[in-house]
Amino acid sequence: MDLALLRTFVTVHRAGSFTRAAALLGLLQPAVTSQIRTLERQVGRPLFLRQARGVTPTTIGDELAHKAAPHLDALVEIAESGLEEDSSLRTLHLAGPPEFTAERALPALTELTGEDGQGFALRASFGTADEVLEGLAAGHHDLAISTVRPRGALLTATALCDEEHVLVAAPHRAEQIGAGSLRRTGPAALERVPVVEVHESLPFVARYWASVFGSRPVCPGTVIVPDLRAVLACATAGAGLAVLPRYLVAGALERGEVVALHEPAVPPLRTYFLAVRTGTLAMPHIARAHEWLERAAADWC
Repeated sequence: MDLALLRTFVTVHRAGSFTRAAALLGLLQPAVTSQIRTLERQVGRPLFLRQARGVTPTTIGDELAHKAAPHLDALVEIAESGLEEDSSLRTLHLAGPPEFTAERALPALTELTGEDGQGFALRASFGTADEVLEGLAAGHHDLAISTVRPRGALLTATALCDEEHVLVAAPHRAEQIGAGSLRRTGPAALERVPVVEVHESLPFVARYWASVFGSRPVCPGTVIVPDLRAVLACATAGAGLAVLPRYLVAGALERGEVVALHEPAVPPLRTYFLAVRTGTLAMPHIARAHEWLERAAADWC
C-alpha cells in the first residue's frame, strides 16, 4: 500500500474535508479525491461517506486511520528530526493571544530553553483564536493557545485554565460613579462612563454585561486599542472603565491604580485551551512543552 496514499487518507480523516486536506497537503482537491479513490479500490471498501459539508469516515475508514496514523506520525517525526540526537536543536513554535502568551505561557516555557541537553529553541507568534488554530492546522505552529475549542479530528485540545474578568476603572472614575451605586441601580450607573476596549464591538464589556447584568452595554467606546495591556494603561490613566482578566490587572488593583467597580457572586470566566495537531504529542519537544504548560496552569487558575 502506497505511503503517500495513506498520508493523504489520514489527513482527510483528521481534517474531515477533502478541501481542507488538500490545503494542508499543498495539493489540488481533485488530486486528493483521486488518491482516496485509488486507496478505496485497493482496500475494496469505501473509506468515507461524502456529505454536503465535508466527509465522514466509514467503520473501515476509522479502523484504517487508527492503525495507520500512529505509524505515519512516527515516520514524520523521524523525517523532521533526522538522525540528530541532540534535542536542544529542535524548535518549538507556539502561537496564542498576545497578552496571555506573553504574561503566562512564555515565562513558563523559557525554563525549557536552557542548555540542559533537553532544551529547545522557542519561537512565538500572536493572533486571534481563528488565526492561531488555522496556523496550527496548516503546520505553522506546534502548540496553540486559544479561547475557542477546535472541532474535528485534525486538532486535539485540552482545557488549560479559566480566566476571570474584572470590571475596573481608575479611582477618580469610581468616585464619579459613586460608591455602591452599581448595587442599587445596576448598569444604569455606567451608561455615561466611557469605555476602553480592544475592538469597536466591545467584546469584553459585552460579555461581562450579558453574564452579570443580563443586558447589553450602552456605554460609549472612547479608546479602542488592540492589546489588553494597553487597555489597562489607558484605564489606569482615567480614560474610562474596562473589563480585564484578573491575572493582568491584579498588580494594578493591589497598588490602587485601578479599583474593581463590581464584585459579582459569579464572575464571568473564559476558558483557554491548549491545542495540538492530533498525533504530534508523540514528538518529545512538543509533549514536554505541553506537559509543562499544563503543570504551570495549575497555579494560574
